[in-house]
Amino acid sequence: MEFNLVAEGLKFMVLGMVTVFLFLILMVIILNFQAKIVSRFFPPKVVDSASNRVPLAKSSVKKDNNAMVAAITAAIMTHKKTNS
Repeated sequence: MEFNLVAEGLKFMVLGMVTVFLFLILMVIILNFQAKIVSRFFPPKVVDSASNRVPLAKSSVKKDNNAMVAAITAAIMTHKKTNS
């Protein structure tokens, strides 16, 4: 009698695992189909990063770079003094 219960339990386990597996496969197929539909009707916007840049003269870049290096150095020195 116990063998029948174990065999029946194994059948239910396999049936449950197959059901979950088929559901997951179906869900992946449906989500891929949905992604294709959404991307067809709502294409992603392409942002051109080159158009957002402001052209600078080389001399002003050098001055800005030196000022930035000085500001960073001062911030690091201040941080080291206060946290020592």
